[in-house]
Amino acid sequence: MASRFTDLAIDCADPDGLARFWCSVLDYEVLDENDGVVTIGPAVPADGGNHPGPVPSTLTFAQVPEARTVKNRLHLDVNPTDRDQDDEVRRLLDLGARPVDVGQGEVSWVVLADPEGNEFCVLAARRP
Repeated sequence: MASRFTDLAIDCADPDGLARFWCSVLDYEVLDENDGVVTIGPAVPADGGNHPGPVPSTLTFAQVPEARTVKNRLHLDVNPTDRDQDDEVRRLLDLGARPVDVGQGEVSWVVLADPEGNEFCVLAARRP
């Protein structure tokens, strides 16, 4: 038996704001909020979602007092599902992302940062 990836915990200064940003990016919704911790994920089906099969991944944002100080050691890659990469990058910039140069050079993906500076990539060729 193997483990499955089910949640990514992200330390941040503003869990509510960062959760709202990522809900807009991923078409997720807030699943739980409690004392400086916000968990987001895909909408739960009307029947409660108690079905066999893979567990959808969630993101949990936890408030911490210290600021981010260095480049991420782990980052998300996102794939546009209903538009091309350029249109998706424009949409994400409008949501509050910003372009980032991490020394990537000439590559097929675009590196952006979320409102708290966490880098993520918008891929061009791979589709979910």
